[in-house]
Amino acid sequence: MSETSKTVAVIEGDDASPEVIQPAVELIDQMNLGINWTYPAVGEAAKAETGKSFPDVSRVMIDEADTTLFGSSSGSSGASLFYLRWGKQTFANVRPCLHLPGCSSPLAHPEGIDFVIVRENLEDLYVGVEGPLADLTPLNLVGRTIRKPIHELGEGRYAIKVITRQGSERVIRFAFELARTRGGQKRVTSTQKHNMLPATDGYFLEIAREIASQYPDIDFETFIVDDFACRMIIQPQHFDVIVMPNLYGDILSDGAAGLVGSLGLAASGCYGEDYAYFEPAHGTAPDIAGQGIINPTATLLSACMMLEYLGFGDAAARLQGAVASVYAEGKHLTPDQNGTASTLEFCAATAQRLGIHMP
Repeated sequence: MSETSKTVAVIEGDDASPEVIQPAVELIDQMNLGINWTYPAVGEAAKAETGKSFPDVSRVMIDEADTTLFGSSSGSSGASLFYLRWGKQTFANVRPCLHLPGCSSPLAHPEGIDFVIVRENLEDLYVGVEGPLADLTPLNLVGRTIRKPIHELGEGRYAIKVITRQGSERVIRFAFELARTRGGQKRVTSTQKHNMLPATDGYFLEIAREIASQYPDIDFETFIVDDFACRMIIQPQHFDVIVMPNLYGDILSDGAAGLVGSLGLAASGCYGEDYAYFEPAHGTAPDIAGQGIINPTATLLSACMMLEYLGFGDAAARLQGAVASVYAEGKHLTPDQNGTASTLEFCAATAQRLGIHMP
């Protein structure tokens, strides 16, 4: 994308989410990049006005925007999030794990942590096909390990795990292409439970190995997911780009955020073939809504990813550098980082380092 005027649809989200989205948008607007901001109505406000939590006009606004900046959802704005993911087929959820000097990490030596988890974003158990075991009776399915028909286990529920070639190929290839663009170790790690789930996770690994053979310039390795979880904690500096199926990615990316400080630092972007949206991964923080203390770091770093996607690479680097500078100084950190600053004070300190005055 060229560095020209872009349109960003903003969905502020629920609970404490607007408290970080609003100052982040204001800060970026003050950078004078020529971004046009639009605000599709979603959630309770949209339902009160139109009778729908995600009206057609809001869908059109998203379609017409170059990207969307999404605040976290606790349900009322969830329909728009489903559209951004499954409607726009944003198949790669990219979750950076970067240690910023000055962050309060539980690790004794977090220095040098800089890896990215690429999570397949559309399939696996998240296809949402579940139900009572009795539904499976006509199929007479026999479990590979239990060696008896599944429906004879008694009262219970099932969920279907789906791993497709198309879904796996595109997200794994995305991970290899991402590794080429990063200035780090040029390594892709795949992780899955292929020893116990050979037909599904084993298929994901098979496809990863096929694609790895097409990238001789990128090192490739693979670990069983429980082994990987241990390695991620013991030697996080080893990793560069890690690709995995949906459920593991959802869980382990949150765990990775804990390595460098908290979910308040967890940026996220979801990429498709022709659309992407960006959101902090920390949730809506309803317990602190209205207190003005939610950490804006995840939102600001997600915005950095958004700016890079839009073609404003220099601005993205400057914004990330400003956030890093605030942490290095340590005077304007929020309570989750053992500081006393408010959300707005953190944003103001970031703006100051960019030569911007926040009113």
